[in-house]
Amino acid sequence: MQNYKKILFAAVATLAFGTSAIAADKLKIGTEGAYPPFNLIDASGQVGGFDVEIAKALCAKMAAECEVVTSDWDGIIPALNAKKFDFLAASMSITEERKAAVDFTDAYYTNKLQFIAPKASDLKADKVSLKGKVIGAQRATIAGTWLEDNLDGVVEIKLYDTQENAYLDLSSGRLDGVLADKFVNWEWLKSDAGKDFEFKGEPVFDNDKIAIAVRKGDPLREKLNAALKEIVADGTYKQINDKYFPFSIY
Repeated sequence: MQNYKKILFAAVATLAFGTSAIAADKLKIGTEGAYPPFNLIDASGQVGGFDVEIAKALCAKMAAECEVVTSDWDGIIPALNAKKFDFLAASMSITEERKAAVDFTDAYYTNKLQFIAPKASDLKADKVSLKGKVIGAQRATIAGTWLEDNLDGVVEIKLYDTQENAYLDLSSGRLDGVLADKFVNWEWLKSDAGKDFEFKGEPVFDNDKIAIAVRKGDPLREKLNAALKEIVADGTYKQINDKYFPFSIY
């Protein structure tokens, strides 16, 4: 009888474990993989960065099994809506235009836009100094939109498919400056390629809220918001933040 009870208990435990495993969410995280230190593909081909680590921490809180999928920036929202992944963690700014296509979680960090240029340059963040200059930014970003809205006709605007390509043209002298997220610029300025460049002027936009995107009406949004509150409260967020930045970006 005792043996029978043990077998029955084991069967019930196995069934419960199996049910739990089957019930566990399996989610795909979408990101660009070309925006260090927020998302990048390392030398071994692994996708990582601040966005990805935050997304994985959220998955852990939701008890979800997650994998990372990369997508070109220009098509990243259509890819989300085509269900190529379940949520988008790619340093995406909340804008009214994007809110028409996707839903956003609470912000998981706040960004600023700031110019960088060669240290020897007299470029400043004003129209007189910028007049006639060639300024680069990544296409379909807040930086690109800000240039078009505020400096069209003042500067020659060059838009790039990736932030890395904008930096390449800046390094080679084909651009007078770049406007981009302050924290992305900060990372590039620390690199060997960025050693002869610096920030110019104060940030031109300093309340850019960055959030995770989900498909319209997806209840996953509230699960992600709850998980975000948890990782902030228990110190997980700070741990990830401190790995990438010597200051808080929350």
